[in-house]
Amino acid sequence: MTAVILATACAVVYGTADFFGGLGAKRSPVLAVVALSQLAGLALIVALLPVLPGDLSAPALLWGLAAGISGALGLVMFYRALAVGVMSVVAPATAVTSAALPVLWGLASGERPQFWALVGVALALGAVLLVSQDRSSSGGGSAGSVIVALVAGVGFGGFFVLLAQAPHEAGLWPLAGARLSSITLVVTIALATRRALRPGPGSIRLILAAGLLDMTANVLYLLAQREGLLSLVAVLVSLYPASTLLLARQVLGERLRPVQVAGVACALVAVGLIAVA
Repeated sequence: MTAVILATACAVVYGTADFFGGLGAKRSPVLAVVALSQLAGLALIVALLPVLPGDLSAPALLWGLAAGISGALGLVMFYRALAVGVMSVVAPATAVTSAALPVLWGLASGERPQFWALVGVALALGAVLLVSQDRSSSGGGSAGSVIVALVAGVGFGGFFVLLAQAPHEAGLWPLAGARLSSITLVVTIALATRRALRPGPGSIRLILAAGLLDMTANVLYLLAQREGLLSLVAVLVSLYPASTLLLARQVLGERLRPVQVAGVACALVAVGLIAVA
């Protein structure tokens, strides 16, 4: 039950972080959003290390470094998709891809969730497909952004899998390693492509909020996967588009179709099934 609570909370925070990040990406260069948000996350993890201490080891840092590279590539692609597409399409498309990879990895590694938990997994994956349905007037742009969103999902899924390989006694050190590698990668890409890292007007608060919330969600994920099965935790985390959709509706006025509302309902049922299994 602890893993379910942590993973569900993680999904809510991830969705909120993506909402702020998406708004920031519409006002600033993508690499600037990623770099600055990652720096904000690094500051938070440094502050949390004394509070949630762990054993510093080479495996902890190496798995974290690998996860950071995968996650950074996913984040760059994700924010690019958000900048050119419809938020209520991009977020779910990325989520279902990022969930499928850890589920397949967990099952291949020998995880055997109970029957009703597997039903919840199937329902959750179906839920994110339902909420991704959108027939907006910008459908052409959304169709193009979906391809980028799927690539982002692979990056995020790799982040979840790689981070889960770090020793449980490592505390938050894997996340510190992940942030160091992700920042290094993004800055290197910016220098190589001569892209500016200066945020656009009125976007700095959005970017910092996205970075702090994203790292908070990472901490919740790390704690959740240490308490439960990766194949279940990752699926619950993948439900984060629900909060992104609700914020997009309330703040941006993006309308939810009945099929999307049904998807949110399926997500709630999926969480319940996994919780009681």
